Amino acid sequence: MTESAEPLELIRLDDGTQSVVVRVLSTQPGYYDAEIVIRSDFVNATVRTDFDADDIGEWGDLLDAVEDDDADTEQDEDDVFAGNWPREGRAAYLTFVADDPYVVEVHDAPSTQICVRVPLDLKPDWIAESRVRLTAVRRALGV
Repeated sequence: MTESAEPLELIRLDDGTQSVVVRVLSTQPGYYDAEIVIRSDFVNATVRTDFDADDIGEWGDLLDAVEDDDADTEQDEDDVFAGNWPREGRAAYLTFVADDPYVVEVHDAPSTQICVRVPLDLKPDWIAESRVRLTAVRRALGV
């Protein structure tokens, strides 16, 4: 990725009013620099994070788990799936909560310890669109 190129978007969760986006800022093998961008009428913020090749696979696993959870018609209403990406602890991360509406929490845990909770009314095809982005990032990073 050249400096003038637009950053790759690994994650775009956008309902037309609010959004949480993860943009890849570096393509050097190892740890990838990224930023999490929140846009809403209430808060607009950006926080730096990083992830590695394993985290890219874990985003795919998280999409699989959400899709399975959405397809599970027998689940208890109080049993809501939630998962973190990238792994909690070393950098800013997302907690994705598959509720109605979906909720994404952006945690800047290691630094400011601020958490922003963003409810999103995602369209039914958001998982398919997320898989297209994931494939494009894997290709661009050679992962």
